[in-house]
Amino acid sequence: MAAMVEVAARPTSARRHWAVFGAVAAVILAGDQISKRWVDANFGLAWTRAPGPGLGAPTPIAGDLVRIAKSYNDGGIFGLFGSSAPILAVASLAVIAFILWYQARTAVGGPWLLTVTLGLLLGGALGNLADRLRLGYVIDFVDVGVGSLRFYTFNVADSAISLAIVGLALVALLGDRVGRSAVDDPGA
Repeated sequence: MAAMVEVAARPTSARRHWAVFGAVAAVILAGDQISKRWVDANFGLAWTRAPGPGLGAPTPIAGDLVRIAKSYNDGGIFGLFGSSAPILAVASLAVIAFILWYQARTAVGGPWLLTVTLGLLLGGALGNLADRLRLGYVIDFVDVGVGSLRFYTFNVADSAISLAIVGLALVALLGDRVGRSAVDDPGA
């Protein structure tokens, strides 16, 4: 009888996948929103490649390599589709719906790497969507590069989305060889 109670009380594999998925998304969303609000409250708008009117100098974090350079991005990735916040918000909602649908399809027996990757993707999408809905633009602030050779300014949500793309590539390349636990694969 005690064994039956123990088994019944233990979460199923699908519940564990959903819990990890939700926890990863929540951590990314919280970290993204907290960092953006902190940067927005404590730093002025800054130039990244060349000084501009009304823009301050970036704040060095790791010398010239990593700097805080707050900017407002009313477009999409790399600033594309500028002034398209409403369209990008609708596109974000469609992506979020797809992520939730795909997680539901793969929560049972899917690789843990995929669960974590989808959580990263959801958290990043929600973080940038929250900015678009609340502000009409996304706050970017991480500036990486050397001298005038700089990457696009980004934020925590963008970083999570980039990591998720790497995770999706690994899942696609490695297939069934990644991340299954003994709970998911009783034969292990």
